[in-house]
Amino acid sequence: MTRHSQTMPPDYFDNRYAEDPDPWQFATSEYEAAKYAATLEALPKPRYASALEIGCSIGVFTKALAARCDALIGVDTAEKALQQARERCREAPHVSFQRLHAPGQWPAGRFDLILISEVLYFFDAADMPRLAERILGTLDTGGTIALVHWTGPTHYPQTGDAASDQLIDILDSSIHVTHRHRTDRYRLDVLTRIS
Repeated sequence: MTRHSQTMPPDYFDNRYAEDPDPWQFATSEYEAAKYAATLEALPKPRYASALEIGCSIGVFTKALAARCDALIGVDTAEKALQQARERCREAPHVSFQRLHAPGQWPAGRFDLILISEVLYFFDAADMPRLAERILGTLDTGGTIALVHWTGPTHYPQTGDAASDQLIDILDSSIHVTHRHRTDRYRLDVLTRIS
């Protein structure tokens, strides 16, 4: 499997959703459902005032997370994914969506939860400091960062382990790792901003 050397471009995702409305089986996979439940259980606070989900895709997890948030922004780079997410969350007026390509683009506002699930390995190593800067520029002190990533082989610029470890290392002095969970297929890291 040939590994991509640079951050995956927007048209990669546009093409995936053009071929299949749910290319990663977020709506039907038992793996995804179990991972979503574990993620929600690992969040340290019962409720968040303002949450940001990077890479919301078709909004399956967004809909579940919305019950724990006063306001929630989901962002994705693919408009076809966002169309499904908007429809899935149509009865949740406190949820909004934006088409952005992180980390170069980022929504305005302050957040007490930033969720990054199955996204980090799409970024190359050079983009990770910029991502860390974006997180620290918008996450409140005491806020939560949740990272959830597949640990199997990929053809993306990084593996889930390498990308998660790199981001945690960059954020090092600003965060405390409050929860770590690993299965044979994914890892879940929950971080709290301390400075």
